[in-house]
Amino acid sequence: MKINFNLEYQTTFGEELALNILTDGKTEQHKMTTLDGLHWMCEMSKAVKTSAHIDYYYTLMRGEQELRHEWLVIPHRLEFAAARGAKYTVYDHWLDIPEDSYMYSTAFTECIAARQQKLSAQTTYSKTVRLKVRAPQLRNNERLALIGGGEALGSWEAKRAIDMVEHENNEWVISLDADKLSSTFEFKFVSLGQEFDNAPLWENGMNRTIALPPMESGEVVVYELSQAYFPVYPWKGAGTVIPIFSLRSEGSFGVGDFGDLKMMIDWCDKTKQRVLQVLPINDTNITHTWQDSYPYNSISIYALHPQYTDLRQLPQLKDEKLRKEYEVLQKTLNALPQIDYERVNNAKMDYLRAIYVQEGAKIMKTAAFKQFFEQNKEWLVPYAAFCYYRDLYGTATFQDWPDHHTLPEKEREAMSKSTTKLYKEVAFWYFVQFNLDQQMHAAHAYAREKRVVLKGDIPIGISRDGVEAWVEPKYFNLNGQAGAPPDAFSANGQNWGFPTYNWDAMLEDGCSWWVRRFRKMSEYFDAYRIDHVLGFFRIWEIPIDAVHGLLGQFSPSLGMTREEIEAYGLHFQEELFTKPFIADWTLARIFGEQAQYVKETFLNHAHDDIWQMKPAFDTQRKVEAWYKEHAVEGSDITALANMRDGLYALISDVLFVRDRKNDDKFHPRIGVQNDFIYEALWDNDKAVFNRLYNDYFYRRNNQFWYTEAMKKLPRLTQATRMLVCAEDLGMVPDCVPWVMNELRILSLEIQSMPKDPTTRFGKLKHNPYRSVDTISTHDMSTLRQWWDEDEEQTQSYYNSMLHRGGAAPHPLPGWLAKDIVSRHLTSPSMLCLLSLQDWLSIDENLRLPDQNAERINIPANPRHYWRYRMHLSIEQLLQADRFNEEISTLIIQSGRK
Repeated sequence: MKINFNLEYQTTFGEELALNILTDGKTEQHKMTTLDGLHWMCEMSKAVKTSAHIDYYYTLMRGEQELRHEWLVIPHRLEFAAARGAKYTVYDHWLDIPEDSYMYSTAFTECIAARQQKLSAQTTYSKTVRLKVRAPQLRNNERLALIGGGEALGSWEAKRAIDMVEHENNEWVISLDADKLSSTFEFKFVSLGQEFDNAPLWENGMNRTIALPPMESGEVVVYELSQAYFPVYPWKGAGTVIPIFSLRSEGSFGVGDFGDLKMMIDWCDKTKQRVLQVLPINDTNITHTWQDSYPYNSISIYALHPQYTDLRQLPQLKDEKLRKEYEVLQKTLNALPQIDYERVNNAKMDYLRAIYVQEGAKIMKTAAFKQFFEQNKEWLVPYAAFCYYRDLYGTATFQDWPDHHTLPEKEREAMSKSTTKLYKEVAFWYFVQFNLDQQMHAAHAYAREKRVVLKGDIPIGISRDGVEAWVEPKYFNLNGQAGAPPDAFSANGQNWGFPTYNWDAMLEDGCSWWVRRFRKMSEYFDAYRIDHVLGFFRIWEIPIDAVHGLLGQFSPSLGMTREEIEAYGLHFQEELFTKPFIADWTLARIFGEQAQYVKETFLNHAHDDIWQMKPAFDTQRKVEAWYKEHAVEGSDITALANMRDGLYALISDVLFVRDRKNDDKFHPRIGVQNDFIYEALWDNDKAVFNRLYNDYFYRRNNQFWYTEAMKKLPRLTQATRMLVCAEDLGMVPDCVPWVMNELRILSLEIQSMPKDPTTRFGKLKHNPYRSVDTISTHDMSTLRQWWDEDEEQTQSYYNSMLHRGGAAPHPLPGWLAKDIVSRHLTSPSMLCLLSLQDWLSIDENLRLPDQNAERINIPANPRHYWRYRMHLSIEQLLQADRFNEEISTLIIQSGRK
């Protein structure tokens, strides 16, 4: 069989195109030829089986260097639907990432618009014309057909439209008998479905026309046509955001689990919601205390949290006495208004160990377990080893272990063989993860059956006391801490404590660490939220000896030389500007009557009225250690905390921080305009510094950060077909929307946190279509809390956004909450995802009486206890007919379905 590929693509001198055939996970590359740099051709011979097909894509090359390639999510597909030995002539066009790339995500192709794909039946035509076209707008109950001029194409009669075959996601094909077609024929594509089988929905634009070339017997000509567009409103959907741990059913064990997730999917489906978004579900057990409740600090990017095991799906305990004890405990823990993290997890782990003793050996001999182990052992073995040594040595801080600071390859191998002693020591963790994997896969499959998109969450950081830092340290900067600059959540910035990424090492192997992470996540979800997407442009990196985020700097970023700083007109005094500014008057302002004690205890006199920190207290971590030593029972904790915070402020009172990689470069300290060193500047120097500051943070790095993001994000967003959404809040540089638009990533829009700094509230009608609209996130006050926090702000919102006169009512009444929810649902955003608390706000009989008990997290508190649990059971929620009907009506009226 001979195949002749043809492609129009304008190249410049030195550039050439290559055809890449995908076969069994490998790529076979063929150079193309051209006479004019525009029309490219590649002829090849290939032996194929009947009804086989090949997938392929094109790349632009300069020598052996790849300059760019096509969008790889859905490659070209060529079916061999004619007799063996035929000649194929293929006319393609270059496929860039389409504007509607989201329609090719599994959120649509496997959930919202799921249809069955199949290859075409073999034809027996002497000469065949093969048409291919993409039609991503079609819904799950619709199909594509062709109508054209002439008897063979139905003579433009709707009832004679010829059905096409969807041979890959959103791409439809049809084979036509060339002998029955005129040399030039006209046609159009139409959408058929239950509603318009007799009245097809016609594509926009003029009739399509093809002029056939001379064809020989046995020849197939394949035309890849431009996308079919139909006059339909873009799809929009609604959904709920809730952590799995917050779910409550009558049968759960004091915390939400993967069985509850299925029931929540039922509720979404019942109320016409198409998306259910959850928080990260990975194992966070570091200390085995409530402090492990923080879901963004996982010990593994792959392993699921044991607390999410649905005990109802496990075999029943044979020990009747023990079984009854757990039944009593289940009712006790499940009746608690909030999660008791420690009691719940201890009980569940004890239960899992009992089941493991009873059933483990049998389950681990099954084909399902063996398949799971083989497919996951690259991460599963290190995870199990980490858990074993964590519990053996009583700490997850592997640097403090007496040995095993790395995982020896011999031990890894031994832990993979079921006959070894080491395997038996860690096998419990294989058993736990196998059950979790089976249950989460089942929940995912169930969601797809119900056409509900499960949306996960990718944390930006990893724990420095976790598996990845232990076995893959080359990918991380363990001497740095990730966080966020000051924002509405925290005046001192946020210090998450995560190590930052060594992007140089990650990029060396094509970001394989991230690709593996995303692909594992795609087994459980069809959409995901990139937590703090700004971290892929630059991360806020804080020195390891700092507690607050103020002394951080963006990494990577273009630090400023002395000469660049002075070019603005600011005389750069390194000793003055990079050391803490501590003067008598600043001490009096911070400490008042305690100023003298501070001088004597923590400071050395430098000169005149200027002081410096003693070496024993010259970092925030040293001050933190002093505080912990003195904050013992019987001490004045409040006074000590005030002293500690005052010392933290002294240490961070610098005008510039030194670049972490180059001692000769500097960064203006974030938010320094609120500190004493800035106050001490002459007015002229303040004006110069402000100009420098604004240029640095909002202009200097824009192109640099764009380039950094484009090195990483295209690889990651195309690693899977999950729908990509991002949390793009905070100090957002101009380059962020450039990249998100280019890669078709959905933004996050919150009306009370507008992206336009000149407005107080965002205008919902200005939301971009490719966005997720919400009222509040897990890091924010709920709608009801926000309404009462600042009455002046609420009044302004009531008058200007809701267009209502008079005084805003407090607390927020249900009818007004419903109005706010309705307005968000009618926004142009593709997705409107609301927290369960905000959905419930519209019903005064169902919502929690104490609105402050609805809060999930307070970001300013790094030790917040994540324990919110819905006060209703899902069974009660499913039976709340009036409320459910109200939600369904709001969603339908807003055009979301």
